[in-house]
Amino acid sequence: MSNIAIVYYSQGGATAMIAHSVAQGVNDAGAHAQLLSIEPHQLVDGQWHDEAMLARLAAADAIIFGAPAYQGGIAAPFKAFADATTGLWRAPSWRDKVAGGFSFSCRSSDDKRNTLDYFAALAVQQGMVWADVDASGIAPGASAGKRHASDYPAVTASGMEVDAAYALDPADVIAGKQYGRNVAALVARLAGEVLESPAVLARRARDAAERRL
Repeated sequence: MSNIAIVYYSQGGATAMIAHSVAQGVNDAGAHAQLLSIEPHQLVDGQWHDEAMLARLAAADAIIFGAPAYQGGIAAPFKAFADATTGLWRAPSWRDKVAGGFSFSCRSSDDKRNTLDYFAALAVQQGMVWADVDASGIAPGASAGKRHASDYPAVTASGMEVDAAYALDPADVIAGKQYGRNVAALVARLAGEVLESPAVLARRARDAAERRL
């Protein structure tokens, strides 16, 4: 079973809601999702520290990044987290893992693009495989110049509150769930696995338990 980590920063709750919907999609696909939230207590004198979280990320098969777009760029707490991973490429802790990302913005314009491209650049710096996963779950592997807005699970909502949970469109929660399923399917294909739904896994476990009786 693939282990997919979702590391995200959320201030007002919208990005957290998307992260949870992505995790639900991952679990629905038969993989295992673990949610890792970037919290204020991890920042000390402007530096991010959490060795336990880095260890969990190193053990994951894939990492999905999430953060709101602030003033057309990446949120500072997530940037601090990313800065703390600079030395990981020497290990290399994240090399060849699948990477993905999602972003929230209160504007319907393309101000999330810098945040999403930042995630992709971070993945490349760490030697990861960036997943441009479309609605069918197939990763086209397009270059940065060939990406389209629909390639990203970039969600938007109208309103002036940044990262406000009440501003999140329910359709974006559904899109996050689908994205989680797509990433899990991609990780499974690359690993040669066959994903099964939780219902199938539960039925198989029940049948095995009955045979032991």
